[in-house]
Amino acid sequence: MKRRTFLQAGAAGLVFSTIAGTPAHAARSRKRAYVLVIDGCRPDELDSGLTPNLAALRDGGLRFAQALSMPVMETIPNHVMMMTGLRPDRTGVSANSVYDRRRGAVRDLDRPSDIRCETVIGRLNRRGHTTGTVLSKSYLYGVFGGRATHRWEPSPTLPITEHAPDVFTIEAALAMHEELDPNLMFVNLGDIDRFGHADLTGTTLQLARRLALADTDVQVQRFIDALKASGAWENAVVIVLADHSMDWSTPDKVISLAGPLEGDPLLAGKVQIADNGGADLLYWTGPRSQRERAVDRMRAIAREQDGVLAAYARTADWLRLGPEAGDVVVFCRAGWRFSDPDPLTSNPIPGNHGHPATRAIPFFVAGGHPVVPTAEVSSRVARTLDVAPTLARFFDVGRPSGGYDGRALLG
Repeated sequence: MKRRTFLQAGAAGLVFSTIAGTPAHAARSRKRAYVLVIDGCRPDELDSGLTPNLAALRDGGLRFAQALSMPVMETIPNHVMMMTGLRPDRTGVSANSVYDRRRGAVRDLDRPSDIRCETVIGRLNRRGHTTGTVLSKSYLYGVFGGRATHRWEPSPTLPITEHAPDVFTIEAALAMHEELDPNLMFVNLGDIDRFGHADLTGTTLQLARRLALADTDVQVQRFIDALKASGAWENAVVIVLADHSMDWSTPDKVISLAGPLEGDPLLAGKVQIADNGGADLLYWTGPRSQRERAVDRMRAIAREQDGVLAAYARTADWLRLGPEAGDVVVFCRAGWRFSDPDPLTSNPIPGNHGHPATRAIPFFVAGGHPVVPTAEVSSRVARTLDVAPTLARFFDVGRPSGGYDGRALLG
């Protein structure tokens, strides 16, 4: 919190942390961009009849019928990819949960120092634009740290989920827009994801999730209405997407790799597991000279377990996860979940993501700026990686050394 002051947004009585000496309002450009993440939403859910506002917003702008989350299909890495345009081997953020070899413990990647590259937020700041983050989840607030010009700390948060309900998140977004008007605002709406995780009817009725979808739809429309009422819409690009989708499993579809790995003479006592719901990251902690053999054994044992889809060496070129992701990445099949180290208590929730079944996401671009097409469906594959390059081109703030891994979707 060094060099930060606190600014009260009078309209809503909310408190934002703001970089000291920053002008209260956006400067130098009339352009505005808003990234709204409907966390955990499946693309088919926008056609369920529960989200008429989101569906209309999608159909009136540029829709990407093929859009993907990137491995590991979890919240933290994909939000980081949105704001960096870079793969995890360059960002350092490969999953929600990793085994920290220096600490000797499994932890979330929720520290500002976990992102080891520049974000598009920083690029805009250096060019004289202002930025804002309104992130409903505590660990997202943590990992993005003080990067944005203006920042809302999620409050009030629900116990266990550690997220602020969408109604409060949108209130904060509305207040930030009215009082501070940043050029770029990055918003995470967590209800669909959080209620989807815990929905015991997820494999059948999806009652809690259906309620969350309907409410999130209303909250997003409140924000869009405010942009139009203020005149910001005419100069705005609004990117709406999910960070991953969701899959549900019944209590009998649980995989635990801890026991089988511990039962192997080579691996016993020398493997750590970071459970990411639909993905397990395996870390060899034994002698370096035995790592190659150990990786082969971990992969072979994992593939033998019911419910496992695939087990890859972390160094597989297509994964591009970096050393933070360990040595082996294991994905489960649709309708299954990992629960490690304890098969009964480590992961009791039915809704999970991280595995390939949760890659498909909704992704569309709306807004009144002339660069946004009207009622167009693109066959191009859009990825969470493409958000930062799209923003960078829109604001003309250049690219990082080595270029982006994603591609600009506009202009």
